Amino acid sequence: MIRALTWGLLSALFVTAGCSRPVPDPDTSKELVVVTRYEPGAYFLDSDDKASGFTYELIEAFAAKQGWSVEWKQSNSYSDLFSQAKDHKTHLIAANLISDSVIEQGLKQGPTLYQTRVVVVTSQNTPRIENLATLAKLRLAVMTDTGHQSLLEAAQRKYPKLQWTALDGVFPEDLFTRLDAGEFDGIVVNEKDFDLARHQYPALRIAYVFAKEKAITWAMPYPVNSRLAAKLNQFFIDARRNDLLKNTYERYYGHIKRLESGDVEGIHKTRLSVLPRFRKHFHAAQDATGVDWRLLGAIGYQESKWDPFATSPTGVRGLMMLTGQTADRMGVTDRLDARQSIMAGARYLVLLKDTLPERIPEPDRTWLALAAYNQGQGHLEDARRIAQAKGMNPDSWADVKQALPLLARGGYKGVTRYGYARGGEAVIFVESIRNYYDILRLLEPEYKPYLSSRATRKLRLALN
Repeated sequence: MIRALTWGLLSALFVTAGCSRPVPDPDTSKELVVVTRYEPGAYFLDSDDKASGFTYELIEAFAAKQGWSVEWKQSNSYSDLFSQAKDHKTHLIAANLISDSVIEQGLKQGPTLYQTRVVVVTSQNTPRIENLATLAKLRLAVMTDTGHQSLLEAAQRKYPKLQWTALDGVFPEDLFTRLDAGEFDGIVVNEKDFDLARHQYPALRIAYVFAKEKAITWAMPYPVNSRLAAKLNQFFIDARRNDLLKNTYERYYGHIKRLESGDVEGIHKTRLSVLPRFRKHFHAAQDATGVDWRLLGAIGYQESKWDPFATSPTGVRGLMMLTGQTADRMGVTDRLDARQSIMAGARYLVLLKDTLPERIPEPDRTWLALAAYNQGQGHLEDARRIAQAKGMNPDSWADVKQALPLLARGGYKGVTRYGYARGGEAVIFVESIRNYYDILRLLEPEYKPYLSSRATRKLRLALN
């Protein structure tokens, strides 16, 4: 999900800390100045070098509604984030902070984005933490200025032997790397930060919960720009009503808890031992269909663990687990031929996407098509009808995934046309693939041939 970039390169992507003058009112300058950190929950570059992130999308939508542009500034530490706000060099800190840290820094809280737990993360082989006495035996690390130290200090008053190392100038990504390397036995982080790092660190796990519910928010400096605060509050009221907040949350967080650590470890290992045999076939399928080969690889892993001879009790077979009917439709002569299976799976996915109404945008279009890949187009349409009947959006994956499990229940005979289906399995299928896709995008390079195979063939014919 997040690409490895040097801080030197990152600094060129953002505007560095500006001059000492306070930033002008955005109503006057028509520009909103935002300071953030580079991470998948806030701001990062996707595989196409486009800015992405939960925070990024919401801020850009907010600014667009006001008719403003956004000046993005990057910070390398929590202390610098807060300093820029206190020095009035930014209008907003949009770095997904727990409310405790905002209050401790004497800043104004923005609207609540979501709730998260504060947890202790350890390696898989660390004994389970039963109580504070067990926790006190660990070499524990925490980041300064995050609001986490106050939780530890409250715990220390109950158990004075509890100790920890407070680190300045680091973000959660640094802690995960140092924990994975064995420098510490445990680290204190927000659960959502760990959820986004699970794919990269399959050997880590949550071992203890410090706080069950903490609000994640943005921050504004005092004295508060009352007009900006009012506009931001109204934007979030509207974003909840029109599902912008829900759909953006789904895009970045809706699937990340689906896999167990064993699932993540499994694809990490199998990627090295099995995937090389089939990579060229996935590349060829991307050439033919335009679908990212890593998404096709994620489908293949979910379906068969990249086993070309896989067979289910229901008769689906091959690396992409095609039914006989689908194989015939796609012109497959041998479902156990990996090349044919991968190409057919890719073409079938494109067919399913093309069948959906043109108004459905990405990435919802792909997630809905994957649900149809698993359950069939008819059952997907039934789920979309149920979603619409319940006042939800039939074009939104966030809504349709709530309707899919209802296919296994009665009470919708006037709405559905294709009968009973285990729609909950489609939700698991799609969310698992989304996770595997994230992992492959993290570990596998894009496939960017200079020319597509079709163009190459034409060029060869022209030269001959």
